[in-house]
Amino acid sequence: MSTALVTGVSSGMGLHCALELVRLGHTVHGTVRRAEDGAELARAGGLIHVLDVRDAEGAASLVDSIAQSSGLDILINNAGRGAVGTAEQLPMAVVRDQMETNFFSAVALTQAALRHMRPQGRGTILTVTSVGGVVGQPFNDAYCASKFAVEGFMQSLAPVAAAFGVRVGVFEPAAVATGFVDSVARDAVMGDDGSVRDDPYAPLIARYLERASAAFASAQTAESAGAALASAAVAESDEWKPRWQSSEAAVQFVSASLADLDGQRVHGLTSGWIAESA
Repeated sequence: MSTALVTGVSSGMGLHCALELVRLGHTVHGTVRRAEDGAELARAGGLIHVLDVRDAEGAASLVDSIAQSSGLDILINNAGRGAVGTAEQLPMAVVRDQMETNFFSAVALTQAALRHMRPQGRGTILTVTSVGGVVGQPFNDAYCASKFAVEGFMQSLAPVAAAFGVRVGVFEPAAVATGFVDSVARDAVMGDDGSVRDDPYAPLIARYLERASAAFASAQTAESAGAALASAAVAESDEWKPRWQSSEAAVQFVSASLADLDGQRVHGLTSGWIAESA
């Protein structure tokens, strides 16, 4: 069986992915921001590490420690955070944090893992992006930018890593019913009382938030998405692919962009999310 490192296992898809890997008999190391957030995985037999994934040195040290003690076969870059707001509303600090959390952390962990996987001639690196890494979405400017960046990085890396026996891929969930929504940074668009800020974008953001709430009301369960993520990570060689989706809904969503050569299809789709009739 394999040894896996999964980031962001306190709850949601990351937790259920880690639990599924444990159930399948793999040794699973999981990262959390606070030790108490790893209790459920620890009870199931997982090994918990406290890590802020934005700490590149700490991430590299953790990877080295795991690889040197038991080997490292699978890295799943799952930790991430969202931020709601459009260009004028977003402080640069928020934009930078999105890139640090969602992009640079995955890059740093991937670099560290490759230093061990390449010499051993095998390994799997699977990074959770999003359908928002394929389809840009209103009021998700910084979030989608960070996820697009991950997609480009991993797609570029995949054929080079494959030459050394290392599989690199991305995993694209659509809406998943997890605590991720609760952690989304909303300060750029919401006041302290939870109401939409009174600015020129207020009517549009209100309509977007209404649409987003409806989408998450019928979202894929974290258990289902986590199981799909674990399944992708341990797929047999003849089943491996560089891009995975968490559900049929995610497949349909990303196809809107992947077949959209002039951009009109996506523009028409997402414009409807903030139109008055939406």
